Amino acid sequence: MPDGTDGFDVKRELEQLKQWQEQVRHSFDALHKAIDDTLWYQRLGEMAQIDKVRLVGPPPQNTAAQSPADRGNPVKFAAYVFIPRDLDTSKKHPLMVFPHGGVHSNFNTNYTNIVRELLLQGYLIIAPEYRGSTGYGPQHYRLIDYGGLEIEDTYAARNWMVENCELVDPQRVGIMGWSHGGLHTLMNIFEHPESYQVAFAGVPVSDLVARMGYKTDAYRALYSAEYHIGQTAYQNVDEYRRRSPAWHAHKLQTPLLIHTNTADEDVNVLEVEHLIKSLQAEGKDFHYEIYEDAPGGHSFDRLDTAFARKCRQKIYDFFAEYLNPAGVGTDSG
Repeated sequence: MPDGTDGFDVKRELEQLKQWQEQVRHSFDALHKAIDDTLWYQRLGEMAQIDKVRLVGPPPQNTAAQSPADRGNPVKFAAYVFIPRDLDTSKKHPLMVFPHGGVHSNFNTNYTNIVRELLLQGYLIIAPEYRGSTGYGPQHYRLIDYGGLEIEDTYAARNWMVENCELVDPQRVGIMGWSHGGLHTLMNIFEHPESYQVAFAGVPVSDLVARMGYKTDAYRALYSAEYHIGQTAYQNVDEYRRRSPAWHAHKLQTPLLIHTNTADEDVNVLEVEHLIKSLQAEGKDFHYEIYEDAPGGHSFDRLDTAFARKCRQKIYDFFAEYLNPAGVGTDSG
């Protein structure tokens, strides 16, 4: 309503300012993404063929983020492809599916060390920028479907690589991810067990119901936004449970390794303990390690330290049992 001074509408002006700030933020995200993309070539271009492809996932259930002309259409998204330059092209090779973490984030060069180590072992890699990833504008951001159809974007990336790269052995496909990427890993092997031979979930988001309980109002608002779930866990606890790996433990068929850390400042260890206990209750055969106060907190096994490299070597050894990569592995420090 006008405040009586020349008809100036404070509420309208504040809303316009908010919209302008959001546009600026997405513009900066896109610029940052473009710059970061060039760094992949600078850091890994000598050892890998690097490409960025576009593909589609299923249409969204909540179409609030789509334009009227696009409503109900499949979701378009990008994915990074990394192929070691020295591969024997007369043979098939294992594929690693590598979804990134974050509620709204992307696959950026913070993962360079891990991608390099995988390439040295002889893995082909595909890393999807599934719906909700940042750097692709407000519509892609608002298409977020945490624990929902974004999982199918990661699966679509796996299938795209198998169908379009003749170097991939479809019987040697692994999936790995940390945090939200760990949730992607778990939900992919639960929903598509025949498509993955082995999996690693690091500090995985495991129980959104519990997570909504210990996180802040600002964090919870990312999920209850009208273009996302649209309801709080209080309003629809079953929907949050449906998106939580711990409540799907009965589906496990794939060899699985889980890492977590009692000093994790993001994914509280209680979430992963719930997942572990659920898998045990279902009588599932899997491997896990709970690190006690490991330095680095949420990122403890992704850092460039000797300790983190030793942690990752355990992961790589686990994958090698099932995928038999051609490389010699990594120096564990």
